[in-house]
This record gives sequence, C-alpha cells and structure tokens, in this order.
Amino acid sequence: MNAASLLPRRYEAQAARLRTTPVAVLLGGRSSEREVSLKSGAAVLRALEGGPLASLVALEIEPDGRWQRAGRSLRALEVLAELPRETLFFLALHGGEGEDGSVQGLLETQGFRHTGAGVGASALCMDKQHTRAVLAAAGLRVARGRLVHPLEWRTERARVLAELEALAVRGCVVKPNRGGSSVDTFVLEDAAGIQARVERVLQTGDLALVEERLDGVEATCGVLGNARDELRALPPVEIVPKPGRFFDYEEKYSAAGAAEFCPPRSLGEERTSELRDLARRAHRAAGCDGYSRTDFFVPAEGQPVVLEINTLPGLTDRSLLPLSAAVEGFGFPELCLEILALALERGR
Repeated sequence: MNAASLLPRRYEAQAARLRTTPVAVLLGGRSSEREVSLKSGAAVLRALEGGPLASLVALEIEPDGRWQRAGRSLRALEVLAELPRETLFFLALHGGEGEDGSVQGLLETQGFRHTGAGVGASALCMDKQHTRAVLAAAGLRVARGRLVHPLEWRTERARVLAELEALAVRGCVVKPNRGGSSVDTFVLEDAAGIQARVERVLQTGDLALVEERLDGVEATCGVLGNARDELRALPPVEIVPKPGRFFDYEEKYSAAGAAEFCPPRSLGEERTSELRDLARRAHRAAGCDGYSRTDFFVPAEGQPVVLEINTLPGLTDRSLLPLSAAVEGFGFPELCLEILALALERGR
C-alpha cells in the first residue's frame, strides 16, 4: 500500500509523514458499545497492516479500564510511557470514555496525537441536549424535546409527566442523553409507557431525553475534514429498518438488519445536496475534527431534522461511513489513511 497513491494530492506532505509515524489503534473500552469497538478496531488494523507506517500496534482498553498491549495488562500511563512520543492514535472506540473526551484528554495531556475530534467537541457531541442547543443556535433544526433529571422526576413527577405527554401526542423517543448505538432507546407510538421508559433510562445513571416522534426518511451523512479547513461531505445513506422496527442496536449491527441505500433511493438530488450542506454545518458548529457522521430525519416538507452528531462513527463491515466512502470512490484503507492524515493536519 502506497500512501502517496491512496491519498489525495492535498495530503502530499502528510503521506510522507505517515511513513515515519508509528500508529496505535485503540479499541475496546468500558462502554455498552465495546463489542462494536472491537469490530471497528479489527477492521482498521486489517486495513492498515502492511501500509506506509513506521509501525502499527493494537491497544485494547479492557472492561476494568486497564490497557492491554501484547498480552500484558497495564495501567494506561504505563502503556503510554512505552510508546514513542510521535505515536499517532487511531481511536476505534465508541461511546463512554472513548467518545466523551476522556481518552482524548488523557492522550493530549501526555503529548500524543489522535484521530477524530478533540476534547471539547467530543464532550459536546456526547451530550445530546447540549448538542441540540448548539445546533439550534447555528440555525439547524432539531426535534422538540425535554431532558428529565432524576431529582425533578422524584419530586415533581406529575408535572414532568404532563409535559412529556403533551410532547408525545404523536409518539415520542426516550433515550439516554449520553448513550450511543440506540442502547436503552425506546420508540413509543403514543404517550402510554413513557413513565416506565423514563425510569428505565434513569436507572442507567444517565439523564433521560424525550423527543417528539418524527415521520420521514431516516438518513445519515459523513463528513471528512477539520473544523477550521475545507470540509468534504460524503454521499448520504438512507436507512430503512425492517417493518415495525426502528434503527436499534440489532438493526444497526446484525447482518439481517436495516437496509441501507447510498445514494438514498427516496431523496432527490436537491434533498441529498441539502443533507450534505447541513452535515458540514453541523460538523463545523460542533467544532469537530477529522471525521463525523450526522444523523437526520427528512420530512416530506421543510428542513431536515438533525438527530445527533457521531464523532467516532463505526468502522465495521456494517457501518455507514465506509459505505458512503466506497460510493464516493475510495476504499476502506484509503478512508483510514485519510483519517490519519487529517489528524496530522490538525496537529500542525
């Protein structure tokens, strides 16, 4: 694999630097998305093996938080002390500490570079309610919703329930404010069942976000680029879960899951172009670097609704970002190299 031939000309300097850059792929973690991370990390390692890198090593964060390297279980700082300072981390983590800015902060304080968003954008996008506020301030449309805190749920439940029921006249979605991969997410056809679902989410230790149920085409759009530079939006992907289902964990990752169409089969060229523009705007508004994937509901009329921004989207064989990159004309090894090049570009 030749970096110069796989990367666009604008990354010519980064292609040369990659040949002298050790890369560590960090996978695993302690979140509910650990299994997805292991698959993403394995796919990235396969894509980069034999590539134009000084070296390539796999590091796994174990369920107890220790880091595994070559069969040894160590503390994070012990592993970092063994690595060359110029090591570039490819973050194949999803959810939890890998996506909320914690790992990014650890690496940055120890002087290491990493792929994807920095501490601030990672922490922001992990918090759905704060992301909604930032996007709305930037002129993007978000669903009507309400955050439920445990204290007010205990002390003012009747009032909160009345507000949630008014919000859910046509159904609602109840989900963890800081969760991912649709774990502990519930789609309700009407207001019945809200109380039980809110309690279920609060029991996870998170806040519960309740949003109005939306009708329309579900789609997602990936973006490559650093917030301060030119952004490249990939072709959107239309997501069609099986009848009676929504895009839950099984529909996302099972081989028999949702159907995915790129380019979208239900959206015309004008709508597709609009999604690409909105995804770029969301990426920049949140201050994302490297790459992101923004999820939408596209109604029959009016501006698409932004659901959330994923700062470390999945990179498995069932993931959406590699699918849209392939439609754009470049394969998975090229995508991984571009993500690395963008991290070097960000660290100039």
